[in-house]
Amino acid sequence: MEYLLELVQSNVQHAPFLIFGLLLLAGLNIPVSEDGMLFISAVLASHYPDHAAALFTAVYLGAYFSDLICYWLGRLVGPKLLEIKFFATMVTPERREKIHAYYEKYGVITLIFGRFIPFGVRNGLFLTAGLGQMNFLKFSLADLLACTISTITFFTLYYHFGKAVVSYIMEANVIIFGVAAVLLVGYVLIRRKRKSAKADVCKESGQ
Repeated sequence: MEYLLELVQSNVQHAPFLIFGLLLLAGLNIPVSEDGMLFISAVLASHYPDHAAALFTAVYLGAYFSDLICYWLGRLVGPKLLEIKFFATMVTPERREKIHAYYEKYGVITLIFGRFIPFGVRNGLFLTAGLGQMNFLKFSLADLLACTISTITFFTLYYHFGKAVVSYIMEANVIIFGVAAVLLVGYVLIRRKRKSAKADVCKESGQ
């Protein structure tokens, strides 16, 4: 990370193109960290305010188009993709079914929360959306909202606080998803309880 930061600092005028290109590669599941690109672009923007707009535009569009590439990778290549060990490990049948169920129940909320999860899980969400033939317009609009929220949030935090905020963000992610998991489980249990109550009422009325 530090080496890459030094490299782009010495060529800051080309940094937006480099960051955008690397993020597109991430869409092909090449291990390029979106979080790392956000950190580098925000730190550079704080040091070189004249380039701030270009850096934010590059990381924002790069992150968004990376998601679309990952979606189409899953949609066009389909099940053949899972014959490759790397992708099969990332998107196991169990995980694919679980993510698909989340998409069906919670829609855009799944993508919003998913964008705050690191590389493997995040890309797994997009691949699953493609593999499941999720409507592209629905996916692209939902992900646009999710990408806007996460990119602006992280870029702003890194811009103002730099390295000092990284550990806090990691801790916050754990808390956020702990709370989210509890809420989701509670929601599912409540729905099941209501369905069970309705079924009992129907049985009694039928009798």
